[in-house]
Amino acid sequence: MPEIVDDSSPALSAALAHSNYLRRLFTRRPALAAETAEHLYQPFTRAAMQQQLAHEAPADEEMLKRQLRHLRQAVMARLIARELAGLSDLNEAMHTTTDLAEVAIDAALSWLAQPDERHGEPIGEDSGTVQQLIVVGMGKLGGRELNVSSDIDLIFVYPEDGETSGPRRITNHEYFARLGKRLINLIGDSSDEGFVFRVDMRLRPFGDSGPLVCSFAALENYLLTQGREWERYAWIKGRALSGDAEGLYELVQPFVFRKYLDYGAYHSMRELHSQIRREVQRRDKLDNIKLGPGGIREIEFIGQVFQLIRGGRNKALRQRATQTILRELGAQGTLPEEAVADLDAAYVFLRNLEHRIMYLDDAQTQMLPTSEEDRERIARSMNYPDWAAFRTALDYHRNKVTRQFEQVFAQSPADEAGSTQDMSSLQDDGGVDLLRNHGYIDAGEVHRRLGSYTSSSKYLQMPDRCRRRIDLILPALVETAAAYPNPDTTLLRVLDLIEAVSRRESYLALLAEHPQTLKRLADLYSASSWVSQYLTRHPILLDELLDARLLYQEPDWDRLGRILRSELQDISDDTEAKMDCLRHFQHTQVFRIVAQDLGGMLTLEKVSDHLSALADLILAVTLEEVWKELPGRHTEHPAFAVVGYGKLGGKELGYGSDLDIVFLFDDEHPNAQEVYAKYAKRIVNWLTTLTPAGQLYDIDLRLRPNGASGLLVSSLEAFAEYQQQSAWVWEHQAISRARFAAGDARIGQWFEDFRCQILAKPRAGTALREEVRAMRERMLESHPALDSDVKHVRGGIVDIEFIVQYLILAHAGDCPALTANSGNIALLDVAARQGLIPEPAAEAARYAYRELRRLQHAARLNDNKPSEAMLAPLAGHLARVRALWADLFGADGQHAG
Repeated sequence: MPEIVDDSSPALSAALAHSNYLRRLFTRRPALAAETAEHLYQPFTRAAMQQQLAHEAPADEEMLKRQLRHLRQAVMARLIARELAGLSDLNEAMHTTTDLAEVAIDAALSWLAQPDERHGEPIGEDSGTVQQLIVVGMGKLGGRELNVSSDIDLIFVYPEDGETSGPRRITNHEYFARLGKRLINLIGDSSDEGFVFRVDMRLRPFGDSGPLVCSFAALENYLLTQGREWERYAWIKGRALSGDAEGLYELVQPFVFRKYLDYGAYHSMRELHSQIRREVQRRDKLDNIKLGPGGIREIEFIGQVFQLIRGGRNKALRQRATQTILRELGAQGTLPEEAVADLDAAYVFLRNLEHRIMYLDDAQTQMLPTSEEDRERIARSMNYPDWAAFRTALDYHRNKVTRQFEQVFAQSPADEAGSTQDMSSLQDDGGVDLLRNHGYIDAGEVHRRLGSYTSSSKYLQMPDRCRRRIDLILPALVETAAAYPNPDTTLLRVLDLIEAVSRRESYLALLAEHPQTLKRLADLYSASSWVSQYLTRHPILLDELLDARLLYQEPDWDRLGRILRSELQDISDDTEAKMDCLRHFQHTQVFRIVAQDLGGMLTLEKVSDHLSALADLILAVTLEEVWKELPGRHTEHPAFAVVGYGKLGGKELGYGSDLDIVFLFDDEHPNAQEVYAKYAKRIVNWLTTLTPAGQLYDIDLRLRPNGASGLLVSSLEAFAEYQQQSAWVWEHQAISRARFAAGDARIGQWFEDFRCQILAKPRAGTALREEVRAMRERMLESHPALDSDVKHVRGGIVDIEFIVQYLILAHAGDCPALTANSGNIALLDVAARQGLIPEPAAEAARYAYRELRRLQHAARLNDNKPSEAMLAPLAGHLARVRALWADLFGADGQHAG
């Protein structure tokens, strides 16, 4: 019979020119060519597939097989024609093919579920209920991303063992095994009409040698005792297409997604990838766009390794589709946006190419064609003028994938050639000389500490895998720390971390598998004792060291807020898990800020801005979550706000700063005071409780009206009355740097307006000066003005803050610009421009304040105090601040108090 060339439908010409399979199909079924042309501009929907099957009830299995194969031919014909005519995209191809598989399985199961008079129905021995076969779609079927000539990976599971109910009883296992074989035959048997899908059952427990079906109990036992790492990877996409999906997920998910961050997944995925690479090279398949370098599988591995590592804690990473996961990783900041864009573009390019290769002959292959004719067809169908131009584009995408893959799956130190010693060389008598030659100052003490650890019971009793990883890490650490100016300190600080996590194989795997992590760890531990203690307390943050692009990416607080709220929404009603989620988030952001700080990427002011923005976000989200759980709440949105004072109010937070806050509400409900008091207590509890994930903040509530003896929350009316009639001058000093931090924005605006009103009140100059000076002298009684104390030294931070607060309270009525909560440096500039203080004095105070805060900040990072020698260069500026104090308050700051 001559080949069909449908000249009446130019839209089919591109498909017929490309696909040998389509020409053969249309030759065999001319009516299908006309039908395809008629419906070409409509996607082949799931409903249309079901309608085609429902057109005629099958009389027997052979008729059903024929109907399913005709449906597959119709779907393939329209897919090929639409895609090569430019009428569809990758998503349509993947979803349509997946719909075809699901519709075929549903139809086969419906047929097979007809009453069996001999055997009856399978009954569970525990529940006594009828059991149903769970067909699990694995791989691309599970992810709803099937390719057009794919096989389908299936696993058959049933909930309970037992027996059937008919006169000739058989076990449920035998019943479902028979049903499974018939299902495979209906879909996978190759007849004159071809097949629907090739069926691959090798992912089932024990593979080809295992039983065709298994019960929940058998599957659970297998996963617990026999399940291998590659099976975790495979089950990521596992999706129940029938039966008890919820029961299956409950059983499988703990096997796939561990509760902790599972860095051991890197090693497992790298090993699996290496096996694939070796097989590709052995079979000369470097031109395989799925398994070869920079291919589809590497893109999938990049997404799936993060799913295995973090999916236990992050439910958003349990989604199945590759593109969805990549975009989620980008949205969460785990992968840089540029990397996600590159990987997504490569995925679309390679999957489109995969389909065009398969369209040639309906063959399940991902190999680039070798014939010139097929190469030209491929290039033309991918919209390139020739094979050379197409090949350039292909190499571009594969190179992008390879770069990203190598960034994620960097070699472990065990595979590196750079390490020049092993544990034995450190432990023997020559270990001291080796350390000395590396530049260690007290090589004997470092050798003693290393020896003490490796001979300790903690080290000797740990699992072999943990000990082997430590034996890889310590020699690499010796070499890494030797490159720093303080090698002894750097090594011993990191050793403290290793001791703290020595029984946590996941963390050891991260350090052993990723040399760049050890280097970044040493960078931070060498630079700051505070950071080293912080990270040792929160080793979960080690994850942040994996990708420098993310570690040093400036925070986008709006985006991070959306991510945090999304994670909390996934947690549902588990209060403790939500509190831990907040802590993990806060610790992560603090760590990123301090890493950028130590990297010289942020000014001190920017560090404080970020830490204050983080505190605002944590407060806002805590308010939202606590209100959702509060019993007796009387409104959907609380009329409640948090006002920040002190360092939070002035946006001058440092690492480890506590939060000075005041709670306000504006609600006429008769129970409002009681409800909001309970609300405030729970907020404080959420913020301050020490959970396994640590603590968020220490909270100081003493600046509320009437201090520690006052009510925990204040109505706006009560707050205003107190500030206007009862507040001390020092409380008005405090309100000068207060601001709305979280909650009801309407209350926040009221507070800002009221704050400006209070600051602008007329005050008697002499009385105000005496009050401020007296308050400063009372402070000196408890905090003497030591020459090494940047905060309390005369002319130091407190004196400058008091000067600014005095200027605000004395002159804000005539100079509204002084009410702006813009920071002490900016307000000193305002005061000078208004002629309230001399410009040279203002400049000296600005410089001193900035430098003293810098010294204070540096001291915090290294848990020490600035010395008199460090303050000596500021002596002239401090003297000018003291002179300014004397001019304003009529007392010599050097001697006052």
